[in-house]
Amino acid sequence: MTKKKLPFTKDFIKKVIEKYPTPFHIYDEKAIIANLKRFQKAFSWGIFKEYFAVKACPNPSILKILKNHGAGADCSSLPELIMSEKVGITGENIMFTSNQTPKEEYIKAKELGAIINLDDITHIPYLKKHAGIPELICFRYNPGPLRTGNAIIGNPVESKYGLTKDQVFEAYKEVRELGAKRFGIHSFVISNELNRASYVETAKMLFELAVELKNKIDIKIEFVNLSGGIGIPYKPEQEAVDLEKLGEEIRQLYDKIVVPNGLDPLKIYSECGRMITGPYGYLVTTAIHHKNIYKKYIGVDACSANLMRPAIYGAYHHITVLGKEDAPLDNKYDVVGSLCENSDKFAIDRNLPKIDDGDILVIHDTGAHGYAMGYNYNGKLRSAELLLKEDGSIKLIRRAETIEDYFSTLDFSDL
Repeated sequence: MTKKKLPFTKDFIKKVIEKYPTPFHIYDEKAIIANLKRFQKAFSWGIFKEYFAVKACPNPSILKILKNHGAGADCSSLPELIMSEKVGITGENIMFTSNQTPKEEYIKAKELGAIINLDDITHIPYLKKHAGIPELICFRYNPGPLRTGNAIIGNPVESKYGLTKDQVFEAYKEVRELGAKRFGIHSFVISNELNRASYVETAKMLFELAVELKNKIDIKIEFVNLSGGIGIPYKPEQEAVDLEKLGEEIRQLYDKIVVPNGLDPLKIYSECGRMITGPYGYLVTTAIHHKNIYKKYIGVDACSANLMRPAIYGAYHHITVLGKEDAPLDNKYDVVGSLCENSDKFAIDRNLPKIDDGDILVIHDTGAHGYAMGYNYNGKLRSAELLLKEDGSIKLIRRAETIEDYFSTLDFSDL
């Protein structure tokens, strides 16, 4: 079981709302830092670095906090590269992993000295032509039928990501001939996975592949990138991944596979996003309508433009009604937004306390893939992002969009 706690009270949030109207996302700085440090400590037996997946929570204030505590940035687009650069993350503190990549992104990544992780063997000549082959290069490995993946990523055979095993060997030989001297290996086969055995299996797979590359084609792998994929317990009945046990199980594999085969020290990298910030972000929204027809509905001022996961994945996000934490869960509601889509629902048939118009609802675990997946369908404007700082103060780290923002890219002059 995972107890769904809040780092603030109803009275505190009511004061925040006086200045920053709902809906908004709010992030707990203290908890994010503590979580990152715990993850780092679990792998402190080796040379470890977490490259935070910028896509999960693309806000420079969050990136700066994580940078200040030793994290790098996992980038997959030009804006993510520029955002990382603006907060002082450059060089090999950036892992650039993209797919179907335009030349401008490779050029910028090379300019920043980022570690470029190629998704396909055909990108070698493309990279050479437009940016040049760097001294340090990495490839994303897709194990195909050798792994089963999970619900979000699916079967690796059906995944668009990565190179086959045969292509991996050919790719390293090709870039070595083109001047590359340092090498890494990466794989992305799971997402939001609570079974730590899957992550351990990825480590084993990459350790063994590194040994094969050394023995068969004399490629010395400098790092393995386990990618992201560590999940979080969205539902109270789920258990969080035990990071300490995860680190220890991978250490045992390291001692069994890496050390005897002459690859020690082998750096271990990760690209977690959801696990780092996900549990420590919250979408705060106000109940503004109620409707009783064939079902009971609570209408809130947030919508899928603020949090898309329930609409597109059917994902569960826990909901707390502030001030009614101990009230009986004796009403069954659909909690819905105002989009012209029937999937715009934060909860379906959810047992909650009686909700009145004006009640403040907190939707949990929105610190990753929450604001980041927002959009402007129906002309809805994306919300503000706030930071609950370590000292208990509130900082606005992204203002809410305005009508002027929405119209700023349009030309009405000759209509």
